[in-house]
Amino acid sequence: MAFEIIMPKLGVDMQEGEIIEWKKQEGDVVNEGDILLEIMSDKTNMELEAEDSGVLLKITRQAGETVPVTEVIGYIGAEGEVVADNAASAPVTEPAPQVEEVATVEAPVVAAQAPVVHEGGKVRATPKARKVARELGIDLAQVPGTGAKGRVHADDVENFKGAQPKATPLARKIAADLGIDLASVSGTGFGGKITKEDVLAISAPAQVKEAAAAPVVEAKPEKVLPEGVEVIPMSAMRKAISKGMTHSYLTAPTFTLNYDVDMTNLMALRKQVLDPIMNKTGMKVTFTDLIGLAVVRTLMKEEHRYLNASLIDDAQNIELHKFVNLGIAVGLDDGLIVPVVHGADKMSLSDFVVASKDVIKKAQAGKLKAAEMSGSTFSITNLGMFGTKSFNPIINQPNSAILGVSATIQTPVVVDGEVVVRPIMGLCLTIDHRIVDGMNGAKFMVDLKHLIENPMELLI
Repeated sequence: MAFEIIMPKLGVDMQEGEIIEWKKQEGDVVNEGDILLEIMSDKTNMELEAEDSGVLLKITRQAGETVPVTEVIGYIGAEGEVVADNAASAPVTEPAPQVEEVATVEAPVVAAQAPVVHEGGKVRATPKARKVARELGIDLAQVPGTGAKGRVHADDVENFKGAQPKATPLARKIAADLGIDLASVSGTGFGGKITKEDVLAISAPAQVKEAAAAPVVEAKPEKVLPEGVEVIPMSAMRKAISKGMTHSYLTAPTFTLNYDVDMTNLMALRKQVLDPIMNKTGMKVTFTDLIGLAVVRTLMKEEHRYLNASLIDDAQNIELHKFVNLGIAVGLDDGLIVPVVHGADKMSLSDFVVASKDVIKKAQAGKLKAAEMSGSTFSITNLGMFGTKSFNPIINQPNSAILGVSATIQTPVVVDGEVVVRPIMGLCLTIDHRIVDGMNGAKFMVDLKHLIENPMELLI
């Protein structure tokens, strides 16, 4: 029996994924747990493992294609098994067994159930439940779980099978979306299984007839582009950035506070701790590490709790965090990603250096897990290495603020009545005015400026 490979839903907000590369090709032997392909989910690449062993019989969606979640992208089955060229979601299975005539019992009408959304976008299920679901051809995302936190047990799968008509996972999803009762659909697949074509055939028969009777409309000629113009599709990462930044910009009324900070003492401290931290961790401490830790320490003060907060329940309530998960913006060739250092408030400087380098390297390699991209309570973004003097960073929602770090420039300043040259860095704090007022933002920046200019407090 051939098993479907589907585009997984790796996060609550994930609607589609882009296939980056197939690691296995048609005809290759696949063992459970092997890496089948690499996909891009929103802003990060993920490796998809095989849930079954066998032969990769067919690849239905190729590298470079963007595929909606739960759609079939390939099949795994026994060697020599054939999958129809027009297979969409119903795999070719063993011939239907002979069925003896029995007394007909009218089955109760069962309404199509909407998929169950499980924690983290992944179905929580026992290994036995997964095995039973594979054997019965049931999509676990459709099965309500009775275990702790909605975990699906084998009995849940068995009970669900007994209450539902035979249908492919994609057919169930389409039926649920269209509000169609699967009990009213006749299946044309093997063994009477309902396919997506069966559901679509009854969803709008009138429209189908009208379409058949409608006159053929001549296709419009392809648009001719002027010389020197190229049109390229927007990548999944750029789509995610576009959606997130547009939502943030249009939703939150913001303003930005700009401060100059004397980096003299922080630069001296970095020189002092550079070798000890390198000897301890094998990693080099950066100014971003020191500034990030200073942000964390400042956020943990009770008077700055609204800078470490989120709006929830359609902006009706404020969620205050008694911990800091610090997001650090990382620029990639094709976009921006914000990995998160979880539990930063519990870390020493050396701990923070290790944790930040770990998620940043994963981000640059496209190996971040979904959990390492979510849950931030405050974010920082650094454009100082490009000589940027000042900018207005856009908030990484649902954070209430974001800190932009600008370049450090040797600048004439007045100290004790004399003009001296000092390394001055620009900091830009963008605030969601729904949560934080200007006075509160200014007080936060005053404390942060003090800590950066007196950095020995970071080590205490």
